Amino acid sequence: MLKTEEDVLKAIRQDKWMMEVLGAAARLQLPDFCISAGFVRSKVWDVQHGYIRRTPLLDVDVVYFDASDTDEVTEKKYENMLLQMIPGVPWSVKNQARMHEVNRMPAYRDTEHAIACYPETATSIGVTIEAEELRLLAPYGVEDLLVFRVAPTPLYKKGTSYHPIYLKRIKQKNWQRLWPLVRMEEIHDD
Repeated sequence: MLKTEEDVLKAIRQDKWMMEVLGAAARLQLPDFCISAGFVRSKVWDVQHGYIRRTPLLDVDVVYFDASDTDEVTEKKYENMLLQMIPGVPWSVKNQARMHEVNRMPAYRDTEHAIACYPETATSIGVTIEAEELRLLAPYGVEDLLVFRVAPTPLYKKGTSYHPIYLKRIKQKNWQRLWPLVRMEEIHDD
């Protein structure tokens, strides 16, 4: 069982495929980059559930922050470069310097701030590699992730204009189907 942030990092370090994926993303030398959301969340929940096989990912979210080039075409170029390095991975590369516009939010300051604006605390996580050292970006810590708790981040709490997005998303994701120990919070809009 994973109990600490260091346990999460150790589980990632011991996963040859995850390290290969992180290494490929690092070779792009993207500013302020990490691989976020399901890449880390699914690994943790798979380990916590005792799964031997990896739960397939819909995408591998490589996020970075570069205010000097917010052209979506650049992101597609990076995706193609990653596909050349490791074909078959569902790469998704997004520059967080422009994603606030897509998400209709105030501008993000950096990648960690963008991750803090994800809908769920358990998804607001990323991992990066610098000089062969792994580091987690976890603006809300790892506690919710480790105990299977899906709760809205502050922007998505009940009573906010973004709360309906949180409700819709957790219904669509239906994570409990894949990971039965997952508990949802604030799932009703009263």
